[in-house]
Amino acid sequence: MTEPFRPHVGVHLIIIRDNEVLLLLRARTGFGDGFWSVPGGCLDAGETLPEGAAREAREELGIVIDPADLTFGGVCHHADPDGQARIGVFFAASRWAGEPANAEPSKCDKIAWFDLDDLPDNVVTYIRTGLNAYQRGDAFSLDGWQDQRAA
Repeated sequence: MTEPFRPHVGVHLIIIRDNEVLLLLRARTGFGDGFWSVPGGCLDAGETLPEGAAREAREELGIVIDPADLTFGGVCHHADPDGQARIGVFFAASRWAGEPANAEPSKCDKIAWFDLDDLPDNVVTYIRTGLNAYQRGDAFSLDGWQDQRAA
């Protein structure tokens, strides 16, 4: 009998303004440094997914999002290069209070708006997969598994 698998769960925000998405340039974290990502992070113990996404918006951007204003954006089951399997749950937001700013300069070099159809080349791989799935209206995506199986 195999032991149940419990992957890490991440929450990610697709902050939309017109046809643009807000991305953060990661720095000094040890994961994805020098690559663009959406705001997000680990789901905390006892926290619901929408609450976690709203918390990440406060921590990383200094904005307030009512969890009721978040819409489901998709799930990406990804295998990171370190071999860790993870679940990334994406939520979209087009309403918030405050002006987005880099609230964690120790982890982020800058924030910028990008057209959803013209993202920079250096977006974290599974984040790009999740954003592409969101644009297509796909609720589920996989990323990195082909790399793991080929190894």
